[in-house]
Parts: sequence; structure tokens; C-alpha cells
Amino acid sequence: MSERLLSTREEYGQTLVRLGERSRDIVVLDSDLSSSTFTHLFAERFPDRFFNMGISEQDMIGTAAGMALAGKIPFVSSFAIFVTGRCWEQIRNAVALPGCNVNIVATHGGVTVGKDGAMHQALEDIAVMRAIPTMTVLVPGDAVETRQAVEAAAWYDGPTYIRLTRENLPLLYKDPVPFRIGVGRTVLDGDDVTIFAIGLMLHKALEAAELLARDAISTRVVDMATVKPIDEHLVVRCVGETGCVVTAEEHNVIGGLGDAVGEVMLRRCPAPMERVAVRDTFGRSGHPADLLRYFELTPEAIADASRRAIARKAARAPLEGE
Repeated sequence: MSERLLSTREEYGQTLVRLGERSRDIVVLDSDLSSSTFTHLFAERFPDRFFNMGISEQDMIGTAAGMALAGKIPFVSSFAIFVTGRCWEQIRNAVALPGCNVNIVATHGGVTVGKDGAMHQALEDIAVMRAIPTMTVLVPGDAVETRQAVEAAAWYDGPTYIRLTRENLPLLYKDPVPFRIGVGRTVLDGDDVTIFAIGLMLHKALEAAELLARDAISTRVVDMATVKPIDEHLVVRCVGETGCVVTAEEHNVIGGLGDAVGEVMLRRCPAPMERVAVRDTFGRSGHPADLLRYFELTPEAIADASRRAIARKAARAPLEGE
């Protein structure tokens, strides 16, 4: 993992420009936040295909749905708290219900929004989007994966929700690494525990693996950038091979990655599981690094959760037939 920090938001904006050069059907809508979402890059290059809808997020979603029905490929952007909170009904009824190809790319997800505080820190957005039928939910882990996810969404049949952070992230991937919607990626192999992680927490998981290695614990780290549809085959395989699981996400513990993985395990492969997430509370104002420590979204917290899962695995009685 490179220490070079890159903005997933800026990569999103640059990717839109490249997509716009490939297809005149690409259109971009924003709700008066284009300098923060970096959709201004597309607006500067293709002003006739960019639409600033003002502080009217619900109208933005309805307009995008109409454009999709007319054959366009819309990307709509705002902060995660606004686009998923204010527009739930429009996303459900105007986009998802008819299956429109609308790509919702939300920035400023999680507590690392920082000093803007609880009202701007979306901790429920993944859960809200996961609950909508036909919606695909993507949470890329670096700038390269952001580009790949946005490109994949452009040609994907159905609505997508892509969650980005405000903070810049270390570079994890190199261009040749393939990306497929619905398929997880193992970024570090190991035998004792599997950590499924998304977004910023993917980097924390890799740091946790380094801490665990000092205790001779072999850790598998999996990038589960597609939270929905979850890669069930990979979950089952990792549980079978490592025997216990930790999930890590910058989101409420309810309804996010932990529940997505846990639902698969409950049905197909019960095993010890621990979750590292915000413990069903609202965010707070503060510096992003301080907030990650406050909410225990750290490599140390992931390492501790891994040790607990391994201890439970060792104490677990075999199920009938095992």
C-alpha cells in the first residue's frame, strides 16, 4: 500500500470527464456542491451536459430518472447525508422501482467529514440504500478503485449508489487489478481470521494485520467494495478457510457491511464474528483522526476484534456434521 494520498472525489470528477469523452449519453447533475463533489470538472468540459439543480436534491433525482428513461446515463452527486436522507422516496419510487440506470455518487460519507458534525456525517446511508430493491451499493477503497467502480456503474444495468469519503486515501491498487461489481478482492492472504472491510477502513484493516503479525497471527484482508450484491461465494470460502470473521466499516453497526456479511453467514456458514463500526450513535464534531479514535475505528480496534474472534473460534464446539 502506497503512502501517497489521493482524493477519491477528485478521481470521480476526472473519471466523469473521461466517460463524457467516450459517450454523449453521459450527463451529470449536482445540487450546488460541484466544487466539493468535483463534478465541476465535468461541467467545465461539457457545460451542455451538466445540470446544477440547486439545493433541490429531490428534483435532481426525479430529473435524473427522466433522463435515464430517455436513454441518457445520469450521474447525480451530493453529500451522502443529503442525497440518501432527503431523497429516499424519490430514489425508491422514481429510480429503483422502475429500474432506471441512475448512478448516485455521494461524497462525505462517515465520521471523517469531521468538524461539520453529526448533521453532516452520514452513518446510515449504506443501510438505507441496501434496503432498496434493485439498488447496487459500492464503497471503493482508494482512487483507483473509485475510477473502476464509476466506470463499471456507467455501463451497469440498474441503479447504483457509490459512497466516497471527504478524506484522501492511500493508493492501494494498481491499474491492472480487475474490478467487477459483486466480486470481492483478497488484498492480503492469511489463515487465522478474515477481515472484510470497505472504504477507509480497508486501510485500517491492513494496518491491523501488521499488528497481528507481531503475535504470529495470519490475517486475511478482503476488500468487499460491493456491499450489495454481496459476494456470498467469497464469504463462505473465507469462513471455511479461516474459521472466523471481522467486519470493518465507517458506518453504523446496524444495516451496513457487518449485517450484509452476517446475513450470509447466518444462512450458510455460522462462525464467530466481530464487527468494528460506529456503535449505533450519531457522529460528533472534531478532527477526522480524533473521531476515528473516539469511535474506535482504528487498526488497534480491528486487531482486538480479530483476537476476540479467534478466541471464540478456539472455544467453539463443532456443529453437528462438522
